[in-house]
Amino acid sequence: MAAPHPADAPLIAGNQTFGTVTERISRLVEGRTPRAWYIVFAAAFSLLLVFVGTIGHLVWTGIGIWGLNVPVGWGWAIVNFVFWVGIGHAGTLISAILFLMRQRWRTSINRFAEAMTLFAVLCALMFPAFHVGRVWVAYYMFPVPNQMSMWPNWRSPLLWDVFAVSTYFTVSLLFWFVGLIPDLATLRDRAKTKLRRLIFGVLAIGWRGGNRQWRHYELAYLLLAGLSTPLVLSVHSVVSTDFAVSILPGWHTTIFPPYFVAGAIFSGFAMVLTLAIIARRVYHLEDFITVNHLERMNKIMLVTGMMVGYAYATEFFIAWYSGNIYEIFAFVNRATGPYAWAYWIMVSCNVLVPQFFWFRRWRTSIPVMFVASILINVGMWFERFVIVVSSLANDFLPSMWAYFKPTIFDVSMLVGSFGLFFTLFLLFIRFLPMISMAEVKSVLPAANVHGSHHGSGAVAASSESA
Repeated sequence: MAAPHPADAPLIAGNQTFGTVTERISRLVEGRTPRAWYIVFAAAFSLLLVFVGTIGHLVWTGIGIWGLNVPVGWGWAIVNFVFWVGIGHAGTLISAILFLMRQRWRTSINRFAEAMTLFAVLCALMFPAFHVGRVWVAYYMFPVPNQMSMWPNWRSPLLWDVFAVSTYFTVSLLFWFVGLIPDLATLRDRAKTKLRRLIFGVLAIGWRGGNRQWRHYELAYLLLAGLSTPLVLSVHSVVSTDFAVSILPGWHTTIFPPYFVAGAIFSGFAMVLTLAIIARRVYHLEDFITVNHLERMNKIMLVTGMMVGYAYATEFFIAWYSGNIYEIFAFVNRATGPYAWAYWIMVSCNVLVPQFFWFRRWRTSIPVMFVASILINVGMWFERFVIVVSSLANDFLPSMWAYFKPTIFDVSMLVGSFGLFFTLFLLFIRFLPMISMAEVKSVLPAANVHGSHHGSGAVAASSESA
């Protein structure tokens, strides 16, 4: 018998009811921790210790321990910063934009995607903060009164990053917390110890699930979704404008904002897919995160991957069409010069790998999509490496050219940042519901007796569960 079309397939499998949804998702927080969680957490925490140790050595010694040289003054730190900011895009996209577009399939993945956004942005903020060299005076980047009467240089792209990323993080944090409130109240009501009841009671800020509270909640959620949506587009546009406002060949181009946003969504969805596949396997969440959900994410990755491939081709065309010999050299050098190995890894992972998703057989294969999601993230990291390093290493003056070689501390910062990310993520899925109970109930058949309107479904689900 042929599999149903994704549009006709149920979003939640296993004939779930409001009660079973509450029981199964709450049990992830209240029950015993799987042995696999401890193993993965030990590995992630070890990497976090590497990160902390490298930062300690960096602060004590200075950024000379990195492989920076003249003219490559921006090295792996900025590559990692742009990479992690991109990873942080999918969470808000899934939560805000898909919510406004009434895409009900987002309900099973939006909670941990939002958490992923917060942790990725935290990782991203580490790199420019330490790249300034004297992290203890990083507060000069904020417009706060100080004893030297010094104010930020508003023309500096570094300052644009401070405002863009910090605004994005603040709104994403509010959006994530507001979405958690009904589920925190559920955990409070189910708590069997005074300490858990106190903690979840404080976090639930008096939520009782009344009709008036639900109306206020849905209005606040809608407003935050509307506020978050332009931030998804703006934050990486600002980051890309850091490059575009320079006159360096390979950077000075107007295609960067849309190109970076498409790439950020591409890599963000790849990371969500990786985490979703692992979480559904370890916690047996196949009924909630179905192949249907994963297939829809693969379709988005196919579209955004083609947009990224189109941007790669456009860059070459514009360089040729401009007639600027420096621009032409910059792009030919990327494909044939000393960093050609990185360029072709980038093209292979970002352009060729997503093409497998044209075929439903591979689009619905868990092993294929898991490997593809990892390769795409590898490719997107190399995309940022190619943009940053190849342009700096071979600029206008051949006498200034130098080959960038990372040191062990560059590598340990990158690897350690994954430790920070996965440690925070594992703590999140251990102590908070990784799937939104209230929103999942709203897509069950029992919640849609009068239609498929999202809000009414959520209220109906919450009222019955209460």
